[in-house]
Amino acid sequence: MDPLGARSQFVDIQSLPVWQQQLSEEAEETPLDQGDGPLVHEAFPSPFPFRPDINRKIILFTGDVALLNCTAIVNTSNESLSDKNPVSDSIHQLAGPELREELVKLKGCRTGEAKLTKGFNLAARFIIHTVGPKYKAKYRTAAESSLFSCYRNVMQLAAEQSMASVGFCVVTTTKRGYPLEDAAHIAFRTVRRFLENHGNGIDTVVFAVSDTEESVYKKLLSLYYPRSEEEERRCLPLIPADIGNSEGEPVVPERQIRIAEKPGSLEDECQEESLDLDLGQVGNHAFARMEGDVDKQRKLILQGQMSEAAVQKQHQRNYSRWLCRARAEDLSDIAALKALYQTGVDICGRTVMVVVGRNIPVTLIDLEKALLYFIHVMDHITVKEYVIVYFHTLTGEHNHLDSDFLKNLYDVVDIKYKKNLRAFYFVHPTFRSKVSTWFFTTFSVSGLKEKVRYLDNLPQLFTCIKPEQIDIPPFVLEYDARVNRPNHPNEASGL
Repeated sequence: MDPLGARSQFVDIQSLPVWQQQLSEEAEETPLDQGDGPLVHEAFPSPFPFRPDINRKIILFTGDVALLNCTAIVNTSNESLSDKNPVSDSIHQLAGPELREELVKLKGCRTGEAKLTKGFNLAARFIIHTVGPKYKAKYRTAAESSLFSCYRNVMQLAAEQSMASVGFCVVTTTKRGYPLEDAAHIAFRTVRRFLENHGNGIDTVVFAVSDTEESVYKKLLSLYYPRSEEEERRCLPLIPADIGNSEGEPVVPERQIRIAEKPGSLEDECQEESLDLDLGQVGNHAFARMEGDVDKQRKLILQGQMSEAAVQKQHQRNYSRWLCRARAEDLSDIAALKALYQTGVDICGRTVMVVVGRNIPVTLIDLEKALLYFIHVMDHITVKEYVIVYFHTLTGEHNHLDSDFLKNLYDVVDIKYKKNLRAFYFVHPTFRSKVSTWFFTTFSVSGLKEKVRYLDNLPQLFTCIKPEQIDIPPFVLEYDARVNRPNHPNEASGL
C-alpha cells in the first residue's frame, strides 16, 4: 500500500485521453497523406468506417501495462507460462509471488489460448495470460491464425466475465520474432471487429506500448479506427487487401495434408491442391498425380457417361485449383477498385455482399484476376446463407461484363455459392439490363432466375436491408435522391 499522501504508481485509465481526442494534436503531422491518390477510393466506403462510439473506447498508452487499473490486463508468455520478458517480469514483480503459485495450477497454456488468474497486488483485478506464436515466414499462415486467436480469445474471455476494460500489451515478444507491424494489423482489426459485433459490455480497450513500439501503433491505429471522415478517406488506400473475415480472422488456405481413405480420392480442399502443385515438380501425368486418366475423364463428361457424383467431384477439384491460385496471387490492384465488398446483414441475419457496377472498368482490368479476386473474397462468405446487392447505378458500356465471363464464373464457382445465395438485389436496373439478365438467367444458367429482385430505388432495398447495415457509395445515394425524390419524397429525404 502506498504511504499516506504518496502518489500511486498505478495509472487510472479514466485520466488517459481516448483515441478520438487525440485527433486535433496529430492532424497536421499525420504521415497518411498520400497526395493525389486514385480517385476511386473516395467514392467507396471503408471496411473500417469512422465510428466515434468505438474510438471513445480505445486508448493508446505508452507505458507499462502492469500499471493500468483496468478490469484485466494481458500478459504475453510461453506455453509453460514461465516466459522471461519485460512485460511478464513487470507483471510478476508488481503482482507478487502468489501469481506464480497460481500459474502452476493452470498447467500451461497452448498457443492462441487465453487463461485467467487474479491480479493479486496489481491495480487490475484480473490477468489474462495468452501465448503468442513463434514467427517463421515459412509458416506465416499458422502464425497469423494463432495471433488472431490470442486477441480474439482475450476479448471473448473479457466479455464472458463482464469486464468493463481490458489492457493489452503487445502480444508478441522479441524472442518469438513476430514482425511488429504485421502483428499490429491483426491486433487492431480483431479488436475492432469484436467491439463491432460483441463489444457492447466493454467500455475501454487500452493498447499499452513501449517507446519503440509507439510510432508503429500510432501510424496503423488510424487505419482501423479513423477519427473523422476525412481521416477515413485518407487511410482507405493504405488498408491491406487482406482484412480477414467478419471477425477479423485471417482467410488463408490451410497447409495440412490429409491422408485420404483411398489414395486416388483427393478431397476438394486446398490442402490437396497444394499437394498437386508439389507433385507437379515430379510430373503432371495421371500416374504421378495418383488419379485416373484426366483426358479420359473429360471425354466421359462430354459424352455424358460419368456419374453425377464424379462430375461434381471433378468440378470441386477444378474450383480448388482456382481457389489456391486466388490465395497465392497479388490481387491488390483489383481490391483497390472497391467493386466488391462485405457490409452488414439483411433483416434475416444473412451476410450482405455489395457489387458496384460503375467500379468495374472491364476494358482496363485483367478479367481472370477479377475472377480470382471474386473467389478469394467470396469463398468463406458462401459457407452460409448470403445475399448480393448489385448497384447498376450510372454504369456505362465499359462497366458491363459480357455473358461469356459471367457464364465462366458461374461454371467455376463451387456449389455452395449457388446453394447459399438467397437473393440477388439488382438496384437501379435499366430496361436493357433487365432484358439481358432475363436471357442470361433463362438460357445460360439455372437456378438463379428466381433469386433476382429488381429494385428501382433505395427505399425498396431498405425493406430488405436496414440502412445502417449496408455501406452505399455516395454517388448511388445522390443519384437515388435526385431521380426518386419526386416519387418518394418522404423516403428520399431520410437518406
